[in-house]
Amino acid sequence: MQVVQHYQQLFEAYRKSRPFGGQPEGLYAPVNYIMDLGGKRLRPAMALMGYGLFQDEVQPALPLAYAVEIFHNFTLVHDDIMDAAPLRRGKPTVHTLFNTNAAILSGDVMLISAYEYLLQMQPKERLPEVLAIFNRVAREVCEGQQMDMDFESRQDVSIPEYLRMIELKTAVLIAGCLAMGATAAGASQADAGRLYAFGRLSGVAFQLQDDILDTFGNAEKVGKKIGGDIAQNKKTFLILKALEIAPAAEKNRLHDLMHGKETGEATKINEVTSLLVQLGIKELAVREKNRFRDLAMEELGAIHCEEARKVPLRELAEALIDREF
Repeated sequence: MQVVQHYQQLFEAYRKSRPFGGQPEGLYAPVNYIMDLGGKRLRPAMALMGYGLFQDEVQPALPLAYAVEIFHNFTLVHDDIMDAAPLRRGKPTVHTLFNTNAAILSGDVMLISAYEYLLQMQPKERLPEVLAIFNRVAREVCEGQQMDMDFESRQDVSIPEYLRMIELKTAVLIAGCLAMGATAAGASQADAGRLYAFGRLSGVAFQLQDDILDTFGNAEKVGKKIGGDIAQNKKTFLILKALEIAPAAEKNRLHDLMHGKETGEATKINEVTSLLVQLGIKELAVREKNRFRDLAMEELGAIHCEEARKVPLRELAEALIDREF
């Protein structure tokens, strides 16, 4: 993981040397606030790792890495407004600390800034291909968010639909970071495509692990109360799989628990979790997660570059997919 940490540190030094400024301050202060809140900086690191598969020096990809991190944080600002979320990374969200109008407008200027940094990438002859990937990813992230919102009022969500939603909402940005980095570094379209597939499949596996941890994780390791998805009636893979395979009586009870209000939160979480255990849902979810992970590793293995360069990316993916927190 030393390579990942090196890229994260390299990126963070670059970012800190380029704060947002200008007038009016009310437009740019929220941008600096969200960018300074931290985060793992995994997406910019992945852009640099995609570049580093094919080039020795990754500094030319730093503007690209900054662009994807700005875009990612832009989506968080707007997502928090839609979710009415009070906290982000343990701190007040932008719309809570400032106001909703400021958050919307600052998010807009972040998207513009992301394109400005993309235009600084080298070499310039690769810019049209990188922009095409970025635009597709940006559109698909919006599609995934809309699907997620639609699911809140739908009772007929299928597992393929859910997998497509998490692919769009979470995985395609990870995939895009890797593919844009590789494309900027001169990778062939075939190898950039394989790297995109690796990121997409890994991202789905990552989200499935997130579903598993939310219900079956260790609260001390996860760092939050277990059962939050159940309490919020979220249609995760676990719930959808249970509804698919449960006998009629258990299916009806699960449906009532996830849509009714007759039980308290703690009772609801305990009873739903018991039903999931009874149906063997955790094991089925782990199997599905591992299926996506194995497909991802096949794509990574087929990429034409030095095998040693793939090792940090493989280790990072495995650590994220099998994490306990």
